[in-house]
Amino acid sequence: MLFTLMHSPFQCDLTALIRTVTPGDDILLLQDGVIAGIADTAALALLLALPVSVSALRDDIEARGLSGQISSRIAQIDYTDFVNLTVKQRNQVAW
Repeated sequence: MLFTLMHSPFQCDLTALIRTVTPGDDILLLQDGVIAGIADTAALALLLALPVSVSALRDDIEARGLSGQISSRIAQIDYTDFVNLTVKQRNQVAW
């Protein structure tokens, strides 16, 4: 399953998302969801503790001026990679 987090971790129920994911899923941070990828935050620690892949859309990171603040443990991807994730994970849940 591909989970797309499009809202700030301060404006959504991140713990509910965490309870929903299973090993082998992917989480993609989009729009304001990229805030969850900021280094040394509680939201990032929660995401990195999961047995899933976590990535963020580079364009959304840059649009918010966060390029220097995103953890190096979060893969920054482009739209082609986003499409590849949707092919890999046939089911998607927007969060």
